[in-house]
Amino acid sequence: MKLTGEGTLLRIFIGESDKAHHQSLFEAIVLAAREHGLAGSTVLRGVEGFGAKSRTIHSAKILRLSEDLPIVVEIVDTEEKIKEFLFVVDKLLESAGGAMVTLEKVNVIRYSAGKSNV
Repeated sequence: MKLTGEGTLLRIFIGESDKAHHQSLFEAIVLAAREHGLAGSTVLRGVEGFGAKSRTIHSAKILRLSEDLPIVVEIVDTEEKIKEFLFVVDKLLESAGGAMVTLEKVNVIRYSAGKSNV
């Protein structure tokens, strides 16, 4: 797949404990992105944060271990493919407690596979 120039970044903010169809919501999103042929996806775990459904700060600090740390799923592809994928994201988020979804224009400088270790 070739992806250079203008693209779109889909960013989905959820909680680590959010589920979709009996699996972690972030895993369901990543698997769906791969099934839909999107360029790539990354899941980031936050060390601290809060959101619309909880004003309590969730933290990874030693004395306050949280089981619901913030998670950000980032997916980059063309605007067209990302907008089509938003319908899938909406369906997955129906079962989640809360989420925030953002879109940004990005300039893809390089998108290539690394060297194979096989």
